[in-house]
Amino acid sequence: MISTLLSQLHGPDGDPTPRLVYGADYNPEQWPREVWEEDVRLMREAGVNLVSVGIFSWARIQPAQDEWDFGWLDEIMDLLHAGGIGVDLATATASPPPWLTTAHPEILPVTASGETVWPGARQHWRPTSPVFRKYALHLVRKMAERYVGHPALVAWHISNELGCHNIYDYSDDAARAFRDWLRARYTTLDALNHAWGTAFWSQRYSEWEQILPPRLTASHPNPTQQLDFKRFSSDALKEYLRAERDVLREITPDVPITTNFMVMNGTKGMNYPDWAGEIDFVSNDHYVHPGPQDRDELSFSANLTGGIAGGRPWFLMEHSTSAVNWQPVNVAKRPGDLARDSLLHVAHGADAVCYFQWRQSAAGAEKYHSAMVPHAGEDSDLFRAVVALGDTLKTLAPVAGSEREPAPVGILFDWDSWWASEQDSHPTSLLDYRQEALDWYSALLALGIRADLITSRTDLDRHRVLIAPVLHVVPAELAKELTRYVESGGHLVTTYFSGVVDENDHIWLGGYPGALRELLGIRIEEFGPLLEGETVDLDGVGTGSLWTDRITVTDPEAEVLAHYRTGAYADRPAVTRRSTGSGSAVYVSTRLGVEGLTALLPRLLAPAGVESELPAAARGSVEQTVRRGTDARFLFLVNRTDSAVPLTGLTGEVLHGTTDADGDLVLEPRGVAVLRQPTT
Repeated sequence: MISTLLSQLHGPDGDPTPRLVYGADYNPEQWPREVWEEDVRLMREAGVNLVSVGIFSWARIQPAQDEWDFGWLDEIMDLLHAGGIGVDLATATASPPPWLTTAHPEILPVTASGETVWPGARQHWRPTSPVFRKYALHLVRKMAERYVGHPALVAWHISNELGCHNIYDYSDDAARAFRDWLRARYTTLDALNHAWGTAFWSQRYSEWEQILPPRLTASHPNPTQQLDFKRFSSDALKEYLRAERDVLREITPDVPITTNFMVMNGTKGMNYPDWAGEIDFVSNDHYVHPGPQDRDELSFSANLTGGIAGGRPWFLMEHSTSAVNWQPVNVAKRPGDLARDSLLHVAHGADAVCYFQWRQSAAGAEKYHSAMVPHAGEDSDLFRAVVALGDTLKTLAPVAGSEREPAPVGILFDWDSWWASEQDSHPTSLLDYRQEALDWYSALLALGIRADLITSRTDLDRHRVLIAPVLHVVPAELAKELTRYVESGGHLVTTYFSGVVDENDHIWLGGYPGALRELLGIRIEEFGPLLEGETVDLDGVGTGSLWTDRITVTDPEAEVLAHYRTGAYADRPAVTRRSTGSGSAVYVSTRLGVEGLTALLPRLLAPAGVESELPAAARGSVEQTVRRGTDARFLFLVNRTDSAVPLTGLTGEVLHGTTDADGDLVLEPRGVAVLRQPTT
């Protein structure tokens, strides 16, 4: 469906050729009328062809329960259309207006400790509130009926960042909805009691009405109750998403629908692979978190968004031109970062580059958040960089609609394992599921090897090597699929705390790693988590932290790739590999970090014949991704460093990038090049 949206967009010059989307959230209601025409003029100068409008406009559109004001929105829709700019129109339901929360305080969320989340910020509503849903869907219907057939309308934007602040609600509405969800999942109380292990701590339920969300308790709440509440909370927001979507499809069936996900560091409450099928195209918001892996994390999140989208093009709905406003220290981007960050998303499948927001706010909580037009105005380095990126995106128009070419390595990212592995009353509270996955990704980048972030819904056979870090939750069917993958010639790599529990968070008995024990050819009787700051040495690999395992190799054909040299398990296996036919299964029993994984990975990849496709001099300095269209493939080369990197031996038409006197590519510091290569 994103191709349908693209076909409706045209540049300010009237050229109807599909191109990459470029734009931002636009909030004209924050500005006097005389600014609007100036905005359209600057949008045309920057090459903007789409803006998202109305995201936080409920109080402006509906000032009181029986009062509506669409005149200003009609005017801005017409003005944008006249300027050749399409509108991704939000349903405006993200934050309820004061009149609604005053009349119906029962829509306000409740925390686990029973505190009410009051108005004054945003997203102060219960996902399961029937009262909120009634008012919100009435607004959605009025919006759809008002703008059906409007020539500026090219997409619908449902709510905004669903679950950002209200994913977990513990109210009575949530309790009733949770019980309904559990009845549908388990059918009988006996089945629920078995799944939740309620024989422990005298928790057995005899009536459905006895069941509550995992509110504040005297000790650790039931772990399966916690896991199911995470699943339910994601499903509750998904059901709300579907409710808005169904109204829009009834009235405007030909307008594609999306909502902005938040696939980035620190956001894990929403099971986005499960949501992706509910919308016409995947959209994502991403903001850089400063740190040693900041751009690796950006690449990781963009890559994972591509995996959630099934390798198809997706929409970058929000990121920042420079500093944000909500981090402890809000660091401005350096010259070149704006373009590199944006094009790195395009490299991983984004057919849209959009920002929060168009014009930097003069008031409100986000007034220090950067925008395409900063407080300094158009006479600024930032706006000049915005205009330059608009020109670049025009030259990259041929990329639009292409899909990502499968990489030789897949990294399996599993929401149930993420949720369950980090719960309380575990061997360690220091485990960070996403960080472990990111470390493997960074190590592959350091080796110059392409990898795809994938979900368990992906065809595993597309990848010669499958890395599944901390695959903690392994239902029987997934264990069978991983075994089939290896027996069919695939090469699996997994880590500590994997294969330990089933979908109900019950231990696979008989020794760890449980469901994967036979496949890996090892047995572990007891975990050996490490104290914070404690490390162990491994031969030929480096230093491990966080975790160790007392491994016994049970298959005489399995080999030990590395031993512990120090610690409680000195001289015992630390990394093992069991071959099965032309496939293999590797177990890594400690956290090695990026440096250790970079040292180990060549040995793990060798049986699959996986090596870097980059020139030797560029490995580690350059990230390579590939998108494939009907008659061409597009090679993106992104400089990961602050130094220029020469690139020789690469063929193809240079769509974007710098060449030297000999015609060879040179990546400027933090630069990006794009080559078009014909497909055979």
